[in-house]
Amino acid sequence: MINLSILDYSPVDENDNHRDALLSTTKMAQKADHLGFKRFWVSEHHGMVSMAGSNPEMLMMHLAANTDRIRIGSGGVMLQHYSAYKVAESFKIMEALYPDRIDMGTGRAPGGDQATASALNLNKSRTVPYEQQLRDLQSYITGDPKIKANFSGLIASPITQTVPEMWSLGAGSSGGVIAASEGTAFIFAHFINPSGMGIQAIENYNANFRPSVFTGAATTMVATFAAIAETDEKAESLARALDHWLLMIESGRETPYYLSEDHVDGYNYTAQEKKIISQNRRRILVGSADSVKKQVEDLAIKYGTNEIMLLNHIPGKDNRLHAIELIASAFGLN
Repeated sequence: MINLSILDYSPVDENDNHRDALLSTTKMAQKADHLGFKRFWVSEHHGMVSMAGSNPEMLMMHLAANTDRIRIGSGGVMLQHYSAYKVAESFKIMEALYPDRIDMGTGRAPGGDQATASALNLNKSRTVPYEQQLRDLQSYITGDPKIKANFSGLIASPITQTVPEMWSLGAGSSGGVIAASEGTAFIFAHFINPSGMGIQAIENYNANFRPSVFTGAATTMVATFAAIAETDEKAESLARALDHWLLMIESGRETPYYLSEDHVDGYNYTAQEKKIISQNRRRILVGSADSVKKQVEDLAIKYGTNEIMLLNHIPGKDNRLHAIELIASAFGLN
């Protein structure tokens, strides 16, 4: 059985603003909760005008308050910018209020350009290695004296009877080894790196996993872009808008909002841009619900995982809602 989850960037659609985008994310989480998806995660991106998702912890609190069952998580908190102690307190607040529903996904990506990274780290005297920050988080959240933290014995409040699920995000070869050694669950970002490196990363994770208070057995997930619609033709049209958004983001030409499929259709791409778009298609599952269901199943087999996280980053909030309805029906979620 394949578990399905959702990652959302809070994209800003044409003729909408950032408040609209955040409210659309709320509706998406509520719909995913109703349809039977396992998790709903939100992202951390800084200084990007086409996405409103900058602070996952704040948005998670709102989403948890407005849903009933679905697990709410961060995809992810970029630890190098923050104090592990402060992150632990934020997640313990959420865990206290919404026990057994909170996922703490952490990563090492900057989440923005060099200027925003510098602004987030202003006046920092030193950088703590990611592995140490993971151990610090585990220590602060559990209070376990056996975990060697920077400030041993420090207690983060509130005191909770449960702990969040701890996930380490990866898009390269080393992520699985780090997650395994620190005893966290591991999610690979196929939507960032579809080269096949993730297969080896998950194999390394499974082979080297050491249980922790957070994760008793090796646990994996793979995240991918998806463009799902009633028909393959409609899905292809929506995917072209995602193609364009990726091209603009990655070439430093971010548009102030997510262009609709109609606006993208008339764009005249250079030969080099067409090549980039073709390569990027390896990051996206495209088609009708039945077609994408098969692609999801193939991806799960390829990576050796039983959970796929879909990033339905297509234009139009109604299109995104309909996409998750379609794939939920195809998988028979309840």
